[in-house]
Amino acid sequence: MTKILGHNYIGGRRSAAGNVELYSVDASTGEQLPHAFIQATQAEVDAAAQAAAAAYPTYRSLSAERRAQFLDAIADELDALGDDFVALVCRETALPAARIQGERGRTSGQMRLFAKVLRRGDFYGARIDLPLPDRQPLPRPDLRQYRIGLGPVAVFGASNFPLAFSTAGGDTAAALAAGCPVVFKAHSGHMATAEQVADALIRAAEKTAMPAGVFNMIYGGGVGEWLVKHPAIQAVGFTGSLKGGRALCDMAAARPQPIPVFAEMSSINPVIVLPQALAVRAETVARDLTASVVQGCGQFCTNPGLVIGIRSPQFTAFVEQVAALIGDQPAQTMLNAGTLGSYGSGVQKLLAHPGIEHLAGSPQQGNQAQPQLFKADVSLLLNGDEVLQEEVFGPTTVLVEVADQAQLSAALHGLHGQLTATIIGEPVDFEQFAELTPLLEQKVGRILLNGYPTGVEVCDSMVHGGPYPATSDARGTSVGTLAIDRFLRPVCFQNYPDNLLPEPLKNANPLRIQRLVDGKPSREAL
Repeated sequence: MTKILGHNYIGGRRSAAGNVELYSVDASTGEQLPHAFIQATQAEVDAAAQAAAAAYPTYRSLSAERRAQFLDAIADELDALGDDFVALVCRETALPAARIQGERGRTSGQMRLFAKVLRRGDFYGARIDLPLPDRQPLPRPDLRQYRIGLGPVAVFGASNFPLAFSTAGGDTAAALAAGCPVVFKAHSGHMATAEQVADALIRAAEKTAMPAGVFNMIYGGGVGEWLVKHPAIQAVGFTGSLKGGRALCDMAAARPQPIPVFAEMSSINPVIVLPQALAVRAETVARDLTASVVQGCGQFCTNPGLVIGIRSPQFTAFVEQVAALIGDQPAQTMLNAGTLGSYGSGVQKLLAHPGIEHLAGSPQQGNQAQPQLFKADVSLLLNGDEVLQEEVFGPTTVLVEVADQAQLSAALHGLHGQLTATIIGEPVDFEQFAELTPLLEQKVGRILLNGYPTGVEVCDSMVHGGPYPATSDARGTSVGTLAIDRFLRPVCFQNYPDNLLPEPLKNANPLRIQRLVDGKPSREAL
């Protein structure tokens, strides 16, 4: 087997100063692939962060149009990755080709969407308060505000989306759009995929004459700590486990200069099935819910891990329907051995926990994940039992039966923060259970009616975030154009002459963007 050597990317160049080799693995067979990667040394991590810091002044000062051209070029390069690339991603992740092709389109689409944001100009958040020299008792100065990129951003690749949440994924797109160079930490589960996407990114940077160091990538276990603690890094984007996200948050908070960590970590995404929906369409709900639970082997941040219904003969029948459907689902290959091991541990914890009953699913064995269904006593939710609140990443869900409407509200009050919550109901249900929406607003980032949470649209209005532990900062999103806000900060200019102001704040409004002028939206020159 001929070894194919992969390198770290630092300042637009390849680097392999270390001597620790890491190997990519076929997710289905466990076979070692010929791709070997050199783990970054601490000196290389430092060099990558320094390269991003050196690129920052030039990159952030580029016009929004220039940065948009860069993002468009990345999208074009991603779309040009061919069938060989798709086959490689499939081998590293065990995901089907159709899924990878769709995800590639989503990833390039994210880049083009952020290019539109840059050309639109609203990300600047331009605000102008003109001077009031005659105001009594004190005059008001000329005050003007816009937003700039924070500085170099560390981005950690996710295991479950090798393209859309990885090398050129949403965090990278949002950071680059904001004017922030990126140092990307490749995920160990798909290093060869990361290398090919990084090559595409570097080609786009060269074609659009971006500064060297606008994008950097490092490999290896343990190198993330060096990256997060590096003084040049000004923010972190992360998608992964609660344990990993908390560790990064704690590192960042302990720095001499603490920095924000935008971590998406853990969510069980409750689905609330209301009585009239079961009376009208229980079979359809059972079928669609099961499909959502097992889709992609349950390896989605928004996988429905908890289903709540009100005690009734219809709910009892519904539970039996779901159990029969889950029992018929085939085992599936997971992303990697580590993910499978974590899934097995989570299932075992549920099996061993008092108050939780196993309803369906073959015993976990071999190298594939068996779908599972459990039923938990409502007292576990009411008493804040942590096992019921923990995400089991994979094709499993837990049913909970509540006594009545009051107990439903009490159970939901006991939930931790989530990415999503879903209400399945009919119009009469929505009237009777009107309190659910304001309650869930306090708990989740996205509330769905009569849909299923596995499927996140990339658009202006999407929120893929939520209160802790779903994310480390509920004020943002990692999907959709609002994601750019995480990597921007406001700067105010007081009594600046027009010729010294940045373009978004000049009197003539040369960018023709909408600005807030004396409290009123305007595109006019001053």
